[in-house]
This record gives sequence, C-alpha cells and structure tokens, in this order.
Amino acid sequence: MNQPQERTRLPSRRRMRAAERAWTYGLMVALSIVFLAPFAWMVSTSLKPSDQVVAGSPFKPPETLEWRNYADVMRQAPFHVYFKNTAVVVALSILGAVLSSSLCGYGFARLRFPGRDKLFLFVLATMMLPPAVTLIPAFVIFRYLGWINTFKPLVLPFFFGVPFYIFLFRQFFRTIPRDLEDAAKIDGATSFETFWRIMVPLSKPAVITVTIFTFVMVYNDFMGPLVYLNSESKWTVALGLASLQGALMYKTPWNFIMAASVITLIPALLVFFASQRYLVEGIVTSGMKV
Repeated sequence: MNQPQERTRLPSRRRMRAAERAWTYGLMVALSIVFLAPFAWMVSTSLKPSDQVVAGSPFKPPETLEWRNYADVMRQAPFHVYFKNTAVVVALSILGAVLSSSLCGYGFARLRFPGRDKLFLFVLATMMLPPAVTLIPAFVIFRYLGWINTFKPLVLPFFFGVPFYIFLFRQFFRTIPRDLEDAAKIDGATSFETFWRIMVPLSKPAVITVTIFTFVMVYNDFMGPLVYLNSESKWTVALGLASLQGALMYKTPWNFIMAASVITLIPALLVFFASQRYLVEGIVTSGMKV
C-alpha cells in the first residue's frame, strides 16, 4: 500500500530539488551580473575614444577599440615606478605578516604559559580599534624616528603581528594533531624547530590565505602612502592612480582613468584567481576547532 505513494513522492522530491537548484543558480548568475557590471563598464570605457565615453549607454561596446589609451596613460604617469614601489612594500609586508603572525599563533595554540588565554583575548580586542585612532600616535612615533618619506612605516608594523592573522594561524594550528609534535620532541626537536619544520609546512592554506589578505590590503592601501610618502618617486600604485585622477580632474578623460584602473587591477585579479582554492581552504579549516 505504501509503495505507490513512495513512488509518487520520489518524482515530486526530485522536481523540488531541481527547482531549488535552478533557483539557486539563477540567483547566483543574477548577483554575478550585478557585481560584474562595474567591471564591464570600466573595461568598455577604457577602450573607447574620448567622444564616445559619454555618448549613449555606458555599457555599449566601443565602436573602435582604442588600445592606445593604455599606452597614453602609461606615458602620462610613471606607473612602472609605482609598481616597483608597490612590489617592494607588498613583498616585505607579506614576509613580516606571515613570520610574526605564525609565530604568535603557534605560541597561543601550543605553548602553555600563565595568562595565555587572557593575553589572546587582549590581542583580539585590539581588532576593535579603528585605524583612525592609532593614525596620529603612529605618525608621531615614525616622525620622531625619522622614517617619514620611507617605506618603513608601511612595512615594519607587519613584523609585529596582525591580530586577525594571529587568530587565523592559532585556529589552524589547533587542527594539527599533537602526535606530530610529540614525535618531534622525542627526536629532540626544540619548540622552534617543531614550528619551522612541522607546523609551517603543514599550514600552507593558512599561509596562502594570509598572503592574499596582506597583498590585497597593502596593494589597495591609500591612506598609509598618503600620510607617510612625500616624493613621487616613492609613491605606490594606489597613490599614483589617485594623483592621476586629481591631475586630470578638470578635463576628466574617463577613458584614460579607466585604462589606468584596469592596469592596476590586473595584478590583484591574477593573485586571487591563482590562489582562490587555498584561500577558501584556509578560511574553512581555520574555523574548525575553537
């Protein structure tokens, strides 16, 4: 008696699942179009002649592709200098963030010392401070040290640990079995050797996640270079792009500005698409054990 009813329920359940799946995919496609629309407008505008920028729909494809807009904007501003400065700041910041935050995270995850949990809560509490609160005291300190118009104020803070990255590494290290550490201790390894030879190689997703976050944060940072860098020869990409827009604000050639925006966006897109799998894995596994 129940078999015919179960047979009739199976197709209905399948149809419901198919409808839910179609609704989910449709919503994702619609949201993707909404988020990609500004990017499409930026690329389309960067390839238009000046007389077509404000004519018609902003999403209308250009009638003729003006690839020389990219060459003209590269001649308008020394972007090769901006990219070189940004590469130096990003590389040193990533190095400092990974080394310091992983060491602190390992200490909070594995080492036992009085007040460890309270100190960890204090580190997390510093995440609640907005950057504007510490901007003026940090500027006074760096000016006293004579570091204004150098890369040191932009780089050295990362060598003293980032609270969110410390939390990320701590959570990831707590997912690694203690048997590996015990085996290393039996072999005579010190705590630092255990950290460097065992924990760091096993924490590749967390390292890549911190690398991506640091890259995006430093690469897009505008306030730091604006406050600490005075000479144009030390400007980063974000500051150079803003200065280009300010220099051209009276005639506003949006095709040039959008071409410069596309140029500055390419490195971030390459880094993200090359490591997005590790980014998701690092975030998911870092929250498995509290």
